[in-house]
Amino acid sequence: MLHLHRAQGLAFAQAQSVWAKHGLTPAEFDVLATLRNSPRPFELTPSRLQASVIITSGGLTKVMRQLEDRNLVTRSQTNFDQRIKPIKLTRKGKHLVEKAMAELAATSGAWIRRLLGKDEIGLLAGLLRKITEADGSEAV
Repeated sequence: MLHLHRAQGLAFAQAQSVWAKHGLTPAEFDVLATLRNSPRPFELTPSRLQASVIITSGGLTKVMRQLEDRNLVTRSQTNFDQRIKPIKLTRKGKHLVEKAMAELAATSGAWIRRLLGKDEIGLLAGLLRKITEADGSEAV
């Protein structure tokens, strides 16, 4: 487990430089990427968004304000319930997060390819997939 946590820390360090280059915090990137990976029109309710990211309700509110101030997301009220304000990725937010995601994939991919061969990458990907697809009952 220590090696897995260390690898996660190294990958996170790679990602931080990309996020910083694009003026994003990890939480902001997580919110924008989650919205970008949702079905068109790239919109989620706050509760659905919070369930998909690792952030508290108060933390999400703070991140949302920052993203709205930069015109990366918008919030609107639904016709059927004025209390629900879906969060939607703007064109500017979509462009920014897609650029950051592509750069992150390229940077991370290059980093892994420098360290591992093709067969090792395949083995690692398969093992990580097995771990992440487990339902958690094995840990009991």
